[in-house]
Amino acid sequence: MSINSGPANNTNLPRVYQIRLKGHLGSQWTDWFEGMTITLEENGETLLSGQVIDQAALHGLLKKVRDLGMPLISVCSDQSDDKGLSSSIKEILK
Repeated sequence: MSINSGPANNTNLPRVYQIRLKGHLGSQWTDWFEGMTITLEENGETLLSGQVIDQAALHGLLKKVRDLGMPLISVCSDQSDDKGLSSSIKEILK
């Protein structure tokens, strides 16, 4: 019996996420966002990007975004076929 443990079947592997916010966030928030890269874009948006170890860490990051009160524009992972991602985000932001 063989078990397929490739990346497509293992949701516990770290992934790179991009979290887009409306408004500019200062670089001093990097530590609070656990080492995520903060990019200020010319259109007035902030892009948080970096590796997220698991879903629990992603939930923690999204709760921090909520606590800041900045509007969340989008969350994208390096695997855009995550079926549960959008429903997880809706639950967190309630």
